Amino acid sequence: MSKTTKTAAAAPGGPADAADLLDVVVVGAGVTGIYQLYRAREAGFSVKLLEAGTGVGGVWYWNRYPEARFDSESYTYGYLFSKELWEEWEWSEQYAGQPEIERYFNHVVDRFGLRRDIVFGARVTSAVYEEDSATWTVSASDGTTVRARFLVATTGNLSVPFIPNIPGREDFQGDQHHTSRWPKTPIDFTGKRVALIGTGSSGVQVVPAIADDVAYLTVYQMKADWVTPLNNRPISPEEQAQLKADYEQIRDALNTSPSGFLHKINPQHGADVSAEERQEFYEKIWNSPGFTKLTEHYRDMTYNPTVNAEWCAFMAGKIRTIVKDPETAEKLIPKDGGYGARRPPFGTGYYEAYNKPNVSLVSLPEEPIVRITESGIETSKGLREFDIIIWGTGYDFGTGALNRLGVRGRKGLALEEYWADGPRTYLGVATAGFPNFFFPGGPHGALGNNPRYAGDQVDFTHDALMHARDHGYDVIEVKASAEKEWTDLMNNSDNLSIFQKASYFYGANIPGKAVSQLLNPTGRWKLQELIREVEENDFNTFELSKAGVPADA
Repeated sequence: MSKTTKTAAAAPGGPADAADLLDVVVVGAGVTGIYQLYRAREAGFSVKLLEAGTGVGGVWYWNRYPEARFDSESYTYGYLFSKELWEEWEWSEQYAGQPEIERYFNHVVDRFGLRRDIVFGARVTSAVYEEDSATWTVSASDGTTVRARFLVATTGNLSVPFIPNIPGREDFQGDQHHTSRWPKTPIDFTGKRVALIGTGSSGVQVVPAIADDVAYLTVYQMKADWVTPLNNRPISPEEQAQLKADYEQIRDALNTSPSGFLHKINPQHGADVSAEERQEFYEKIWNSPGFTKLTEHYRDMTYNPTVNAEWCAFMAGKIRTIVKDPETAEKLIPKDGGYGARRPPFGTGYYEAYNKPNVSLVSLPEEPIVRITESGIETSKGLREFDIIIWGTGYDFGTGALNRLGVRGRKGLALEEYWADGPRTYLGVATAGFPNFFFPGGPHGALGNNPRYAGDQVDFTHDALMHARDHGYDVIEVKASAEKEWTDLMNNSDNLSIFQKASYFYGANIPGKAVSQLLNPTGRWKLQELIREVEENDFNTFELSKAGVPADA
């Protein structure tokens, strides 16, 4: 039986007889989508959220591999819109694990009565804009169909898993799991022969988590990354009380922080202090928590080659000290870029795991995979047999999920075709030729603590919808000139980015995908500045009109 979601609600400024027309349909129940749903509900919009999974949390619903956890401080990742929510929820650790994170998002959804407006198991397959009525028809794999005035796709950057096309993958007779599609039933690794392909943020968490259980673990590494200690710890009762007491101060700081963290910018340049002072500082930074290794480092670390190289040499010394086998240690030391050239992973016991006799490392540039067989993985040096293969090979970042929604704009324009050479956006939330369509948390928006940037974009999207409703408009569409100006700014600001073009932040990990800027190198403050400017000027970078009436009529 077909499942059709119909909600009796007139569109903002739309015809009164549109009984089955929603104001807003949101796609994706991650941190961004839940916030978008909350804001729409609070403003009195009729709204439904379609979610492919059977639960909420987005990346924290799908990624439930062993030791999956935050590397943003827990309390800086959660929502800031409710003091009561802030005070009643206590994070147990500085960097909470996946089960606790998933519980948090379920608590939020139930706390604010949002679950009744979420349709689970509804993977969107088609979203078509109807020009005459200025509405979107959105269809999902389970038969759900909704019509709405506005479509807001909060599908996130880390939604579509990537698995390289290695010959024979379908022939393997054991179990295979991508870290971002981990089963809900825990996997028993006891006595199993396990291969892990990929050593990014997920891989470095998995390795020490399963090393003591497996018969042996072989890690296949394409590129070494500078893995530094997460330095996680419990949050003490005294800290819990202080966090609650400082809610307003913390909220305001996070809402204005350039990184989206509470970290304090270090004004000192490494070039201005002695070599001895720098070594003491590097030791302090090595033992500091998470992203402070970037955000609280010397101000010139990312752009002064001498300071960056010295910090890398310090880290290389740490790796050689921790990893007892010199050959393995050298394989784990990056040779193709300084610190910050790629998204840095943070681990707990990662390097130490290679001292275990049952853990080994294969450097794929030296020993490439030839094929996967029924029993294991064959490289240029021979076959290793496995019971389980774990794919920690990342995502089709930025545009991957949006390009798979079947979005069709004016005159049937396909979003994936319009973005074939890279995303074309305005403020990372809208694109020309696709009226009433917004995608906070997508390309050209994320840099730093993602929920904070995405939250800015949710607020802007919400304000745009409110502006349309309050002024009686059915259609809001970004001007092509505004889109071009912003997109050109993104593509011409590589000098502001520390990331290599060979990284997934440019889509370089996906065969056949255009290599283009997927982040916002100009930073959060520039985004916030332009948002304020647009709102103060009555959304003059958008065309606003009635359904069936040209914008310039």
